[in-house]
Amino acid sequence: MRNSKKSLWQTVDWITILFFVLLVAAGWLSICGASYDFDNAGLFDPSGRPGSQLIWIGSSVVLIFIIMMLDDKFYDVFAYLIYGFVIVLLIATIVGAMANLPFVPDIKGSRSWLVFGPIRLQPAEFAKFATALALAKFMNGYGFKLNTPKNLFIALLLIVVPMIAILMQKETGSALVYLAFFLVLYREGMSGYILLAGICAVLYFVTGIKYSEDLVGITPLGELLVMIMTLIISTALVGVVAKDKRNMLILFGVVGFGYLAAYIASLYIPLNFVWVSYGLIALVIIYLLVLSLKKWVWSYALIAFFAVLSVGFLYSVDYVFDNILEPHQQVRIKVSLGLEDDPTGAGYNVNQSKIAIGSGGLTGKGFLNGTQTKLKYVPEQDTDFIFCTVGEEQGFVGASAALLLFGLFILRLVWLAERQNNAFGRVYGYSVASIFFFHLLINIGMVLGLTPVIGIPLPFFSYGGSSLWGFTILLFIFLRLDASRKVWH
Repeated sequence: MRNSKKSLWQTVDWITILFFVLLVAAGWLSICGASYDFDNAGLFDPSGRPGSQLIWIGSSVVLIFIIMMLDDKFYDVFAYLIYGFVIVLLIATIVGAMANLPFVPDIKGSRSWLVFGPIRLQPAEFAKFATALALAKFMNGYGFKLNTPKNLFIALLLIVVPMIAILMQKETGSALVYLAFFLVLYREGMSGYILLAGICAVLYFVTGIKYSEDLVGITPLGELLVMIMTLIISTALVGVVAKDKRNMLILFGVVGFGYLAAYIASLYIPLNFVWVSYGLIALVIIYLLVLSLKKWVWSYALIAFFAVLSVGFLYSVDYVFDNILEPHQQVRIKVSLGLEDDPTGAGYNVNQSKIAIGSGGLTGKGFLNGTQTKLKYVPEQDTDFIFCTVGEEQGFVGASAALLLFGLFILRLVWLAERQNNAFGRVYGYSVASIFFFHLLINIGMVLGLTPVIGIPLPFFSYGGSSLWGFTILLFIFLRLDASRKVWH
């Protein structure tokens, strides 16, 4: 039997709520600094962005009370129904955009919003908590083990379906957020080698694109670097996965000798090191397959398969970049990798953001005194690029304090997730922490020019009702689940 509602508020994690209040308050002050106009609406005028955000904050408080008053079992019982409903909303948005219906208007080049009179909602923001709930319910099944092919496939399907639907709305940034769920799968038993494969794919893609047009003699540098990484990683895996240090050292020796002999030969004749790399990779693959058959150990064959996939992925990079990515996405990636300098085009936002942050110095220019923000030099300065306002007005000290606050908040979520007494709460908790971490990492990297500009909000800071509602619901469902751990006689 459960205690009274008073017991619920006694067991809720008030430290996390304090983090939430501080982040929302700091976010509202940043929106004030980014959008306040001394000649027009005041800070509390609902026609201005600070006033409008206050309304969203107030409505979020109402949402919090509703979420906390519902029984914690509600989220488990209706997890799939909530997920299905959000998927329907995503599909309705896609169909509405294709049919050019008025309730799915074009907003800044994207038709991902549902508009009904004064209400504007972006289903992609709510799909995060819905996916987290569905994944948590599925992984909370009796005797669930993620390492079975069927379970892993279904878990990936739950993640990929909303991801594809959001990609179809041309919201690449929102879709990439779903990669955060792979951290959850890793925590719940997914092989670390799958995570390694994802990291390798990113490294191969970035390296292949960045050095695609560079030559060392007659050798394409991008291809060479990816092949060297493939050889190093594949050989290292022999020692780590197959626990075979002897053959790992043999392979390293063969690869090293092969490149040394090729280098000596290149002093006398023109030599394309990519072809040398082909030969070495083929030699390593054959050797691994022989070991697999000789010892009847499949790990060698899997490493050989990884090497084959790595080479195949390398030659798919150009196709993906040229034929799948949109032209503006290609330019943003090239600017981020330093392949193009476009200070008045794709690189304008980042350059102005850097100027704004740099101009803040150590302690900043003070609240409402940011010249870069007041003169509107930074586009989207109260949404995706809100952090530049923090850097300009509060300086290095204020920006560091904001990052520290986010870091402590995420660590607190991880700690709460670990103390859950069932898989449902733990999986959902890790989903929440991973989503916040991904948003923070990519948004700050984007503002500082470290990652491509993909349009992803900073939680609780960026202006917008859907964003604030989405993050609030995501967080407080978890706090409700956590509070229920002790609400028993």
